[in-house]
Amino acid sequence: MVLTRRSLAGLAAGIALSTLTLAPAIAAPSEIRVDWATYNPLSLVLKEKKLLEKEFESDKIAVRWVFSAGSNKALEFLNAGSIDIGSTAGAAALIARLNGNPIKAVGVFSRPEWTALVTRVDSGVTKPADLKGKTVAVTRGTDPHIFLVRALDSAGLTERDVKLVLLQHADGKTALLRKDVDAWAGLDPIMAQAEVEEGAKLFFRKAEDNTWGVLNTREEFAQQNPQIVARVLKVYEEARQWALKNPDELKKLLVAETKLPDAVIAKQLERTDLTNNSTSIASTKDPILAAGLALQKAGVIEAKEDVKGGVESLIDTRFAVSPK
Repeated sequence: MVLTRRSLAGLAAGIALSTLTLAPAIAAPSEIRVDWATYNPLSLVLKEKKLLEKEFESDKIAVRWVFSAGSNKALEFLNAGSIDIGSTAGAAALIARLNGNPIKAVGVFSRPEWTALVTRVDSGVTKPADLKGKTVAVTRGTDPHIFLVRALDSAGLTERDVKLVLLQHADGKTALLRKDVDAWAGLDPIMAQAEVEEGAKLFFRKAEDNTWGVLNTREEFAQQNPQIVARVLKVYEEARQWALKNPDELKKLLVAETKLPDAVIAKQLERTDLTNNSTSIASTKDPILAAGLALQKAGVIEAKEDVKGGVESLIDTRFAVSPK
């Protein structure tokens, strides 16, 4: 018998799913609650095309969609048990895990450059060092916040050297344009909108300091419903493959949902890498660890915390779906 690469992948996937069935038998939920977010384009594909509804229709499991305005909101919903699957930045998930939020990062939805430091052309701010004593809008507990901390550290500064104005992402953009703050730790697609429509300037970019977009679930949900988690990731992989084959349709979906112009969404998508499937969750360890150590150096994460151990406890590769 000759085993091809494809047959080996199928055999491995079958063994993985068989292993998951060994979990204690617990009645399947009547509903799963999944977030969608404009920073997670694949979530819109799932939502608009009803891919999860089709996947679980025969099981009589309903799907409820919950909007996440940022990683902080998705993590709040997970901690409260309001959603079962939530999309966040990897480093934000790590901080939540270290703070006692019982989550596991089980899949990848993108490898984006979705955050940068943003200002107006007339602000006089051209580099992170210029932020000393300035006001900066930021959403705490998100990748833009983490990116800001690392950018300040690169200039020998900390959060104590600036005046943070804590706002949700969209309100941060508004505050910047109204000149209520000097800079903003931005997030796409809102950042792309400020750049394209308002002439805002991305004065500090560093793609490698953007942590990957990860799909998280509560530990209890994963333990009780391993097959459901695996199937959600399988459908996410279907959505990713569809998005790669239909980039124009993907853009139309985002335009329709966000009510933003084509040029804004095109800017967001050119900064969003969708080529990594959910098996890439193991590859997120190094960038998340680097972010965690940088935050520990900056005092955002306490020195006593075991950051490496936190990353290991966060990342769960059991549910990863192999590409077809």
